[in-house]
Amino acid sequence: MRLDDTDLALLDAVQQNARLTLAELGQRLAISASTCQRRLNRLEEEGIIEGYTALLDEERLGFDGSVIVQITLSGQSEAALTDFERAVAAIPELVECHLMAGEADYLLRLVVRDMRDFERIHKTHISRLPHVSRIQSNMALRRIVRKPPPVR
Repeated sequence: MRLDDTDLALLDAVQQNARLTLAELGQRLAISASTCQRRLNRLEEEGIIEGYTALLDEERLGFDGSVIVQITLSGQSEAALTDFERAVAAIPELVECHLMAGEADYLLRLVVRDMRDFERIHKTHISRLPHVSRIQSNMALRRIVRKPPPVR
């Protein structure tokens, strides 16, 4: 799907504030609300817009920390990757999981209430993940940047 400047501006506006009304979007982009609706529908149907969500303040929800965990598997068979990915997806505190190229096979980001909470998560989830040969955990001190990806 080819995106024109209006599509990109629409994506940028929705990504900054998905609660804007169609009228507000149209006013910002100098197009009609009905044109905004048609374009949004097309972007959704094409899978460019996957869904809408709210960004939550992790600290206000009681998650005072973020832990980055690097996982190395004992093997890279399709079955091992599938087993690991199914198991890791079930960890409630997991907010991101990436398959990596490089030293570690996976990079996880977990939200934790404190170090005891991380210890619990490590004992009940991380250490029980299948096919793991190495775990390296790092506590994030402070998030510096959190922003949506660029659309242009």
